[in-house]
Amino acid sequence: MTPFLDGLPIAASAARLDLDVSVAMWGGLALLVVAMLAVDLLCFARGHAPSMRESIAWSLAWIALALALGGVLWAWQGGEAGSQYLAGYLLERSLSLDNIFVFAVILAYFAVPAALQPKVLAWGIALAVVFRLAFILVGAALLDALHPTFYAFGALLLYTAWKLLRHDDAQIEPERNRALRLLRARIPMTPGYHGDRLVVSTAGRRIATPLLAVFVVVATTDIVFAVDSIPAIFAVTQEPFIVFAANALAMLGLRALYFVLVGLMDRFAYLSHGLAVILAFIGVKMLLIDVWDPPMWLSLALIVGVLAATALLSLRAAPERTAA
Repeated sequence: MTPFLDGLPIAASAARLDLDVSVAMWGGLALLVVAMLAVDLLCFARGHAPSMRESIAWSLAWIALALALGGVLWAWQGGEAGSQYLAGYLLERSLSLDNIFVFAVILAYFAVPAALQPKVLAWGIALAVVFRLAFILVGAALLDALHPTFYAFGALLLYTAWKLLRHDDAQIEPERNRALRLLRARIPMTPGYHGDRLVVSTAGRRIATPLLAVFVVVATTDIVFAVDSIPAIFAVTQEPFIVFAANALAMLGLRALYFVLVGLMDRFAYLSHGLAVILAFIGVKMLLIDVWDPPMWLSLALIVGVLAATALLSLRAAPERTAA
């Protein structure tokens, strides 16, 4: 495996493990992700809006799979690797909650029929996994070649935390998506949906359906989220195999989790505050990477503690918001 970050100071490379990851192991992880995406498409996204019970069952199944992979990694490479994977998975899973709320806005804006929503999310997230792999490889290469990249990532995370606290991302307006505007300007589009077809033939012409526009907005929106989440997980570990595994497993359960949480969005009053605290901690950690190397248990404890506090405060605030 290519040795990333070998030229960095000890504190900067402390979170990196020299995992014995062969091409075959990368291939095995890729096959697992592809197989799980196929299962998600064929079983979960099969043309109907899933029930709450079905969505919860699938969500628990994805979590169990993610924890099982962590157990394998722990047994294979030791507790440090397992801890880094678990911290990375929890971080990416918590950050993905913001994706869910944005997806809800996008699907509502385009009035996507309930029966098509699982497929839209499944294909959109499949594209997101590919994009994130590209971000991970580029990020690892930058960290390897340019040590100041750590400081750039840290500053980006602090800026993102500040935006979350100011709720600058609260109003998501899909019509401002540049990719969508470019698509509408270049490609004729039907006024309504035609099942799950992206393109239809009308009067001898091939015309796009709104479903194509939905895919474009979902995929490009996740690229923006990846700009925040990929630098965050590099503060937990710089081992690309762990980074991608944590990202992929966190994204795999996003479709099912969407249908569990979409009806409860107004109950997460303090989610953005909790995510801001987590991102701010990680941003500071990256900015001080040459002088401060906190133990992995501290990152894990902070992520779990902040998420628990956010959930408790949100649950306490929910009855007050309902009464008001």
